[in-house]
Amino acid sequence: MPNEITRRELAGLIVAPALLAQTPAATAPTPDEELKAARDQNRQNQEQLAKFPLPMAVEPATHFRA
Repeated sequence: MPNEITRRELAGLIVAPALLAQTPAATAPTPDEELKAARDQNRQNQEQLAKFPLPMAVEPATHFRA
């Protein structure tokens, strides 16, 4: 029969549109971009923590003794 299709061909026809619809992966950030992002995150965390007053009794000791 001329309309016969193999399972592999059928799978290829089903998978091909999904593969074509995928967006390309973003490029990996450079070390400078990672450093800047980490510093920005630390600054944002610091700003959020500064909004809440903490008494000295809550803050941990700077020297831990074993």
